[in-house]
Amino acid sequence: MMTATPAPGLTGDFEADSTTLTRFLADLAERSAGEPVHGPLRTAARLARRRFMERHADRLYEELTDGRRAYHRLDDLATAAAQLVPGLVPTKAELEAERRRSQREKLGLEIDHGILFHGLLASELSGRHLLDAMRRPTERALAALSGFRATGRADFGVVTVERRGDVGEVTVTNTAFLNAEDDLLVAALEAAVDLVLLDDSVRVGVLRGAPMTHPRYAGRRVFSAGINLTRLYEGRISLIDFFLTRELGYIHKILRGLSVPDDGRDWWPEPVEKPWVAAVDTFAIGGGAQILLVFDRVVATEEAYLTLPALREGIIPGVANLRLPRVGGNRLARQMIIADRRIEAASPEGLLLCDDVVPGERMDEAIAAAAATLAAPAVINNRRVMHAHEESEDELRRYMAAYAIEQCRRLHSPDLVENLERTWISRNR
Repeated sequence: MMTATPAPGLTGDFEADSTTLTRFLADLAERSAGEPVHGPLRTAARLARRRFMERHADRLYEELTDGRRAYHRLDDLATAAAQLVPGLVPTKAELEAERRRSQREKLGLEIDHGILFHGLLASELSGRHLLDAMRRPTERALAALSGFRATGRADFGVVTVERRGDVGEVTVTNTAFLNAEDDLLVAALEAAVDLVLLDDSVRVGVLRGAPMTHPRYAGRRVFSAGINLTRLYEGRISLIDFFLTRELGYIHKILRGLSVPDDGRDWWPEPVEKPWVAAVDTFAIGGGAQILLVFDRVVATEEAYLTLPALREGIIPGVANLRLPRVGGNRLARQMIIADRRIEAASPEGLLLCDDVVPGERMDEAIAAAAATLAAPAVINNRRVMHAHEESEDELRRYMAAYAIEQCRRLHSPDLVENLERTWISRNR
């Protein structure tokens, strides 16, 4: 029987402990080659990383961000951390090799990312700065901004943005997968949300799904089929670029807008913030239902329904565990999250989650009316105060610290892989 490998002794000195950890992890890496994801040596390595982050999260973050003067996104932080403290998280080359493996074949390297970001987000000092960094505009959006201002249109492949009067319409066009989300769609959605927020002529944002090409839904709009289970089965859904960036990127920006630097030029820096309408045609499954919880107004068709099948899939439904009890009540939240209860938009329970439920032919009219209501100047100030007291940034930060750990554990659990394979087999018979 293999004895447990003790964690290395840490002194509290960052430089010395970094060297000790790197040597310890290098030794374990050689010995654990071929060991399963949850083998004892890999477990010992994760424990050592956890102990290091418990002691040095703030100092590590200071080193990675030049004393918190630089604002880096999650992927850049992870890359820099791999260079600063070798072994703490996978290198880019290791990560690229891991992403070529199916979910069953993975070595669990992204668990190390979960440990890293749990440590950073759990710290009030580092976590607040990181949330602020993730609310800065993306380079992709900034590159497209001048063209969007000139033409009123931008195309990100699986997402388009169009300005109609003072409304910025974001349309999801991932029609091959019924608008299911993956890493690429999350990145495109964030750039689209950024454009709506950055364009001064836009006062309200709208998110809606495009008409589908899928034979079953041909010509009908679909809001979202949730996470792309095909991509997850293939191992192409990542902890950083999907699960963490999704919540701290475009969803948080819809909720709180873009952060701005406190450079002393304004007595009270104001985020670039706008109200948003979600237009739910046909269904909002999984992630689609999750994101409705941050919108100022939800308009749905009478036929639409909402589900959160994350438990059946084997994952955690984003920040729904935090937000849904407040919006729909504890009992409804548990029924949806734990019992996979389907909610019809037109039902009494559906009206807790949707503001307007109308016949399909009246959707355009209802969306326009909702946007006109939200364009009132005082809406932004009121929503900002509401959000600050309904869900503080610190509350979200603490939730995301726990989420980083729990979601990476779920991603590498045997039952999740079995669920994916059953789904894959049934779809391809």
